[in-house]
Amino acid sequence: MEFDVVILGGGSAGYAAASSAQSHGAKVAIVDHGPLGGLCILRGCMPTKTILRSSDIISLMRRATDFGLLPVEVGADLAAINDRKNLLIREFTDYRIEQLKDPRFKLIQEKAKFISSNEVRVGTKTLKANSFIIATGSVIADYPIPGLKETGYFTSDEVLTMRNTPESIIVLGAGAVAVELAQFFLRIGTKVTLIQRSRHILSSGDEDLAHPIEDRFREEGMDVYTGTKIIKAARENNRSKIFFEHEGKEKCVEAEFIFQALGRRPNIEGLNLDAAGVATDKGRVIVNPEMRTNQKNIFAVGDVNGIHEVVHIAIQQGEIAGFNACSPNHSKEVDNRLKASVVFTDPAVASVGLSEKECKAANIDYLVASHRFSDHGKSMCLGETHGHVKILCNPTTGEVIGGHIVGPDAGELIHEIITLMHFHGTVKDLMNIPHYHPTLAEILTYPAEELVEKIK
Repeated sequence: MEFDVVILGGGSAGYAAASSAQSHGAKVAIVDHGPLGGLCILRGCMPTKTILRSSDIISLMRRATDFGLLPVEVGADLAAINDRKNLLIREFTDYRIEQLKDPRFKLIQEKAKFISSNEVRVGTKTLKANSFIIATGSVIADYPIPGLKETGYFTSDEVLTMRNTPESIIVLGAGAVAVELAQFFLRIGTKVTLIQRSRHILSSGDEDLAHPIEDRFREEGMDVYTGTKIIKAARENNRSKIFFEHEGKEKCVEAEFIFQALGRRPNIEGLNLDAAGVATDKGRVIVNPEMRTNQKNIFAVGDVNGIHEVVHIAIQQGEIAGFNACSPNHSKEVDNRLKASVVFTDPAVASVGLSEKECKAANIDYLVASHRFSDHGKSMCLGETHGHVKILCNPTTGEVIGGHIVGPDAGELIHEIITLMHFHGTVKDLMNIPHYHPTLAEILTYPAEELVEKIK
């Protein structure tokens, strides 16, 4: 069986790569042993955002008296929440399967492993291709915490299928998945303890973006421990326990179960990358801006390369790899200038471009200004005053090089900054763009005005 391009994996990155390659005239095969749909649809973005909508509504209902409304009794039915989620996910999955089974492609539902840089073994068959695109995604990572395996734990895969609300949980980790689901369970009635090794949650970003979320978590009743060192896990009297160091003291917390949310790793096990001569680093497939590995005809896109593990970036990488696999005389590169991320907590946090942490690490000069939602009219009207907006710009030209929002509708508001940066806009442009009053988006003009004054 011979093809121009073979895609390993049929998730968001893989499908984008396949569609791109086929549109440029390639004969394409997609190899995915299933379940079909990809992480985003089956166990990631879509199911988590669906259930978060339920917990956000519960939170608002509990605040009824803040808005002059009569108090209401609220409670959660986790089975019903998941039934709604499952119905939506089935629709999304069916559509993706329909796309993968399009006659434009040859879909092969088997596991694949390389036997050379130009061949993969798929079941009992051998597939040959001019180019391969690895898009196998990621899986839950294991961490060597003494006693954790024996104690037992749940991962995000399992918690998304629960039918009964747990009495209490201990969340290990504070990345996007950890904090989103921690707040979800807190709001539906679970006692939540969150333990994070770094000095603040969402440790890859700037610290000032994390504090408003930590404050909200504690206000809602979550126990949050940061700057910790986990010692061990244990199971005693039908309860799960975590022993850890915090502020120079050994502490212990217990709960009904442990939610291990310490991260994911690239899914390369079984691919036999050595046979293809593909280089990796700490489990991640190494690629250049063209998404090529060290083997010119083999590409890697999405979570498997570990560059920026969000769906729209995976799709962009897939499209570029699909093009490059079919265009030996002309290549495109992924531009990470507009890398963006959103964490759907309440308050949400969204970022695009460079952070202060990144600027300092790379010795990039910048100016920065921020403005609090607690000092903004529309935010006060909404009763959503946690957080702030922050703009980074070039100190000479005023071009916006980064934008960060922690607060209400951050995931929507960030697109104004993304659009501005797409056109290489300046803080003066942001200040001069008309903004309707009263809106949340108006707040972005305040740090822009401050930065324009600094540039003068």
